[in-house]
Amino acid sequence: MAIGWKGVFPAVTTQLREDLSIDLADTQRVVDDLIRDGVTGVIALGTVGENNSLDYDEKVTVLTAIVEVVAGRVPVLTGVSEYDTRRAVRYAQAAEKVGADGLMLLPPMVYVPQEHELVAHFKGVAESTALPIMLYNNPPAYRTVINKAVLSALVEIKNIVAVKESAPDTRRFTDFRNEFGSRYVLFAGLDDVALEGLYLGAQGWVSGLTNAFPRESVELVAAFERGDHAKAIEIYRWFMPLLHLDAEHDLVQSIKLAEQVMGRGSERVLPPRYPLIGARRAEVIAMVEQAAATRPNLDRANPDQAKAA
Repeated sequence: MAIGWKGVFPAVTTQLREDLSIDLADTQRVVDDLIRDGVTGVIALGTVGENNSLDYDEKVTVLTAIVEVVAGRVPVLTGVSEYDTRRAVRYAQAAEKVGADGLMLLPPMVYVPQEHELVAHFKGVAESTALPIMLYNNPPAYRTVINKAVLSALVEIKNIVAVKESAPDTRRFTDFRNEFGSRYVLFAGLDDVALEGLYLGAQGWVSGLTNAFPRESVELVAAFERGDHAKAIEIYRWFMPLLHLDAEHDLVQSIKLAEQVMGRGSERVLPPRYPLIGARRAEVIAMVEQAAATRPNLDRANPDQAKAA
């Protein structure tokens, strides 16, 4: 199955009102702003979109609103993060019906499946829909590893097309390329090893901190793609203190707080999460303000100068 997924796909936030009801209009505004800033795709209802804090009807409503505002300008993928295959199939089919362009499929939540059970879960969802699927590997968060054996067992499933690699071990990009060639499109999924992932064969980046600094994220990948490695590394080094937030357990609160500091969204989150407090909140605000005060120049360098550098 041919797909055109590449570049920067922010895992977009779900915006909330003061009473913690979903603010669909503001969610649409946030997504529209990101597209206007140049992102090449969006992930609706990923971890940063607080997927597992929403019920089924809320998820479908949010996804429908995002598909509507995107209006075909970029691909819309949606997280499929459910306790079991039955629920995952139900949501995957609803996502296809409302017009999503693809799925970002997670392992079952809570239960840690054995290898054959994980393969069966992925197959069960893939066989229920015609949508292309990106598998999401994040062992630190979900205690489940999508390894080479799992991917080997899924090679014949044509609509499983990509892997979002969020393990901190960047050797996996090379191992997957050596084992499977171009069979699976690879995406970097952990912000603070994103550039390493691009150098090792990732075609795109599913990003959290792009929600706060989209233009810098887009230019980082664009600089890499045009061979301006000096500019890519400059942006990456500037960005790195914030990118580390994506690897912490409070990443959702931190990213939404960063959005708020940058005037792009609200820090409100759904329980069991609560907004950051105390020293941690002050720390994240200071980091975002420092990044905003030292933003890199995004004017493109002369390509010959970049190559020389």
